[in-house]
This record gives sequence, C-alpha cells and structure tokens, in this order.
Amino acid sequence: MTGADDRRIRRILIVGGGTAGWMTAAALAHALPRGCRIELVESEDIGTVGVGEATIPPIRLFNETLGINEAEFLRATKGSFKLGIEFVDWAKRGHRYFHPFGTFGKPFDMLAVHQHWLRARAAGSTVPLDDLSMAWGAASRNRFAPPMVDPRSVGSTFDYAYHFDAGLYAAFLRRYAEARGVVRVEGKVGDVTLEGESGHVASVTLTDGRVLAAELFVDCSGFRGLLIEGALQTGYESWTHWLPCDRAVATPCAHAPAGALTPYTRSTARAAGWQWRIPLQHRVGNGYVYCSEHLSDDEAATTLMAGLDGEALGDPRFLRFQTGRRRQFWNRNVIAIGLASGFMEPLESTSIHLIQAGIAKLLAFFPTRDFEPLGIEEYNRVAITECERIRDFLILHYKLTQRDDAPLWRQCAAMAIPDTLAMKIEHFRRHGRLIARDMDLFGAASWLAVHVGQLNLPEGGDPLIDYAADPAASRRFVEQLAGAIGRAADTMPTHADYIARHCAA
Repeated sequence: MTGADDRRIRRILIVGGGTAGWMTAAALAHALPRGCRIELVESEDIGTVGVGEATIPPIRLFNETLGINEAEFLRATKGSFKLGIEFVDWAKRGHRYFHPFGTFGKPFDMLAVHQHWLRARAAGSTVPLDDLSMAWGAASRNRFAPPMVDPRSVGSTFDYAYHFDAGLYAAFLRRYAEARGVVRVEGKVGDVTLEGESGHVASVTLTDGRVLAAELFVDCSGFRGLLIEGALQTGYESWTHWLPCDRAVATPCAHAPAGALTPYTRSTARAAGWQWRIPLQHRVGNGYVYCSEHLSDDEAATTLMAGLDGEALGDPRFLRFQTGRRRQFWNRNVIAIGLASGFMEPLESTSIHLIQAGIAKLLAFFPTRDFEPLGIEEYNRVAITECERIRDFLILHYKLTQRDDAPLWRQCAAMAIPDTLAMKIEHFRRHGRLIARDMDLFGAASWLAVHVGQLNLPEGGDPLIDYAADPAASRRFVEQLAGAIGRAADTMPTHADYIARHCAA
C-alpha cells in the first residue's frame, strides 16, 4: 500500500527501558522487520525496579518466539530453573505447601486427580497433595531436567520457568533489539506535547531540548506513567483494600556455603507481609513485601537482613507502590506496558508476564495511524479482565489464611472480597470444584494448590465420585501415583549439576 492510502505506523517511540522497555523493543523489532522506525529513550540516571527475577512458564514462549536459545539466555542472565513456589507460614505458622507448574498427576478416569485424593484421604491415606505433583517431586529433591516428551510418562506432567537477573535480561534484549535496528536514545523526558485536535501525544521533548516525534507511543516509564498518566491523565483504580501491602525492601545475598541450588521460589509469610527468596546462579534475591500501616521501613529492613542465607551483597533498597491498574491501558495513541499500566505485588511472579501479555495484545491489535476505537476497546477489555483474574488469585492467598497472630492477617481473613472470587471459593468448599473463567492466567492446578495449601478443604467431593471405583481403588491410585513421581524424580540430575552441564554463566 502506498500514497494517501498508506495508513501504516512508521514511527514508534518507547519511553523507558528496563525489562518492560527492552522486551517491547525486542518483540516489535522481531514483528516489524522493515518499514517502521523503533526508538527507545531511557536515561542511565534513572534506575529500574529490577526485582522481577522470578517468572512463570509463558516466558518460555516469549523467548522461543524471538528465537532465543535457552542456554545462551540463562548464561547471559545468570539464571536458574523454577518449578513453582513454596509457601511457608501462609495458612498458619509451621505449615507449608507448594504451587507447582504443571498438573497433579494424570487423570485416573473422568474425574480429576484431586477428587480421588480427597476420597483416599477420607479413607485414611496420608499422602500429601504435593506428592501428586511431578514439579514438587523434583523441587523437593532439588533436582531438575526438562519434562519428558512422551505424554504417557508422569515425567511429562510438569512445566517450568526461570529465575534471572532482570537487569541482565534487559541488557540481553537490548543487544537483541539493537541488532535488529532499534535505536536507543540516552536522555530524560522533560515535556510531552499533545496534538490540539485529537489529544494524541505528538512528541516528547528531552531535558536537553531534543524532540522525539512518533505516531505510536509505548509508555514503559514505570510507576510514574509519564505519558499514560502524566500527559493523558488516564486515572488509576486502587486495589489496596484487597491487597494491602504497599512497600517492599529488597537486597541480594550470597548463597549459603553448603546450601543446595533450589529450583523454586520461596514465599514466607511474616507478621506484616511476606518475604521472597529467589535463587540465581551467582546470588539469592530477597525482599520483604509489607504493609506500612503495620510495619515501619526500618523494622522491615531489619527483618529482611536477619533472614538472609548468606552475606548481604548490597544495601536494602526500598520501593513504594499502590496495587491496582490504570483505568485504561491503551489511551489514544499511548499503550502502557509494565509498571506504567499498574502493579500487582510479586506474590505469584506475574510482573514480567504482564509485560509479555501487554506486548502480545499490542501485536494482536496493532493499529494503523487511524487508531480505530474498536481495537483499543478490545485491548482494554482483555487487559482489564486478565488483571482482575490475577488480582483474584492473589487475594485468595490472603483471604484463606487462618493466622490470627498479627493485625494484617486478621484484617485479610475478615475482608470482603470480589464476587468473582467468592464464587470460586464456595464452589471448592462445597464439592472441590475448580471453576474457570475466560482469561484466567492460572489454571485448575494452581487454584487447587492454593485452596488445599491454604486449608480450604472441601466439605464433600464431586457427586460423581460415588459412582466411580470404590475408595480402596482411589487410595491405590493415589499411592501408586506418588510412588511413580518419587521414582521419576530420583532419576533426575541435581539442579546445580544440570546448570553446570548446560548453561553455567
């Protein structure tokens, strides 16, 4: 298409670097190999949050789509493998459970595996639900190997993601993007110019006077939201009444001298929030996410520093946030991606995924210079629904706590929750049913792990179970499955050995 009929976007400006900016730049460079100038403006003087080091399995699809070699990526980012998240002291003190990537076993018949587990448990079985997960079988032994290809094998029933240094990942993607023509501009944005008639962003002016014009702008400027909020005043919907933590303090530390390299993230509930532990090849990432109403910054830092595996490798860094989202993710000719679009605390490692999801929707609804409302409206509808589904999953962890030893936990257990979540909790409480809704990021196994892990045990099973095999058959199935998983896990190399052999930094 040429001439007056050519409505293609010819210039894109990404405002902000970091993980969000360079993921966006890399994906756009891959999808738009010619005919569009892509620029990214960032300042070395402006730091990035840089704590989003844990991911969920869809990150593998993002890297594969860009043609990124897994071993090369892990070497460059000093990354490790992640089979899920261990939750400690969340349901009650002294209790722990695992949220695995993958499924719980393989179905025995028409009924879900957990229905047989519930029946076996009622008949006296002591096999924990965790033991029916191949991901936990490997994680609990600090072992890792990729899933088996043969779908008949229990070794095919798990999935994995990564832990990595987010700063190194951004640098890796910067090299990728610049090799494909993305132009990086060093500078700080000082002003934004809007078009008088449409209200679209026309250009940004840097503090040194340079003007950068474009037709499509991607706001990756972090919490500040320089374009989406600063220029367009889109508005923000707060979710702090459901997710009350509003601060985090983070610091890296050395590995314990004799500690194993664990292939999972750990989340440990504290008096006023929770602490993360993310093992990389060269260090461990740590942070305490807390509610400032119940804890001071100094107290949070003291708690964090006292619970490190090894020597601290930096001073504590503080972060303030408000959980919620922009009222629109795409407003006029600006699309907000990453923290500029909103913030969900990193409890289930969704920050980098939400960047990826924003990019995927941008490509799915890629505009012309006409910026038709139809595509923008659908982008926003999908993005808002996805965020609300994740929000409900995060609230689930807080709502189902049985802890009453601190004000935060009593507040969370008593709080009113969205109807969309209350419905799911009630279905599981009655019959162990896992109700899915469109655009749920987390599937049945994830919801099952948290329901059971947080001790929301069903009053009864699926009525169909009474028509199935007798309770003894359910118990045999559960015990045989747990045994098969344990034997399969024992054949895997250790996580450290696998990394040393395939992707050591």
